[in-house]
Amino acid sequence: MTIRKILTFPDPALRNVAKEVTEFDSELEKLADDLLETMYENNGIGLAAIQIGVLKRIIVADVSEEKNEPHIFVNPRIKVLDEKKKGGYDEGCLSIPGFYEEVVRPLKVEINFQNLEGKNKSLFPEGLLGVVVQHEADHLDGKLMVDYISSVKRQRIRSKLLKMKK
Repeated sequence: MTIRKILTFPDPALRNVAKEVTEFDSELEKLADDLLETMYENNGIGLAAIQIGVLKRIIVADVSEEKNEPHIFVNPRIKVLDEKKKGGYDEGCLSIPGFYEEVVRPLKVEINFQNLEGKNKSLFPEGLLGVVVQHEADHLDGKLMVDYISSVKRQRIRSKLLKMKK
């Protein structure tokens, strides 16, 4: 397992759209392991491959207190099951370190995905896991949590992160 570098906003690579995974092999397993290891090392609860510069549709999540219940979603598709409501969570992002914002998201979703063997699965995540899978799936389409907030706040975050990089 390798801890990978996480791209940070406003890196333009975060706006890329990930490509469907078609090969379910040891390389994909290694990518999943690297994603989990990178997420855990950075105290995250979710990570998308695009955040480490890999254009594959794979996300990982673990919202357990002990960090021992990893979820791996390959080619995830989110289906909204209700209207948008405030999720009640201030979202953070490993690609936007140090910033937390409340994002309005659906409370009930279904996620259809494949596992590392390519088998089709579905899950009805609730609470924090539901928020995390929506947040990470957004990354696969080049969408970031700052896209849900005002342009003024987004610009403020962009400026602060650019100053931190210098």
